[in-house]
Amino acid sequence: MPANETRVPILSEADIVTARQKGRSLAKELGFEGADLTLIAAAISEVSRNIVEYARSGEIVLTKATNGSGHGLCVVARDEGPGIPDVAQAMQYGYSTGKGLGVGLPGAKWLMDDFDIVSKAGFGTTITMKKWLPENAKQPAHVRTVARRF
Repeated sequence: MPANETRVPILSEADIVTARQKGRSLAKELGFEGADLTLIAAAISEVSRNIVEYARSGEIVLTKATNGSGHGLCVVARDEGPGIPDVAQAMQYGYSTGKGLGVGLPGAKWLMDDFDIVSKAGFGTTITMKKWLPENAKQPAHVRTVARRF
């Protein structure tokens, strides 16, 4: 596992809390503040909860993200569950195959800056979400130093 990567196995409700805490902690280290920390934690909770409810097991992978001069957080939610037969329908606000309100995936997309979902029925789902630091955000010194090496 690369040193700049945090993996959180998702098997139970308790793991959702762990993923949320670790995501929030890494986001804070990267320079996110206030409401952005809450948005990131909420998005991680939503995709983690889907893993527990529909796939039973999976993982959340947290990494630093770069895009040119931009920096942020990348969250990958991965499982080998039943997959999503109709991703477009699942992304509609209010649609749910479970007992939820149908705001999980659309809500996570709304909370983050970038959102990509790849799913195949019978093979699982991978969701990649990114949140970018505002251009005027002051990054901690260790992040600026790492970013210059790329």
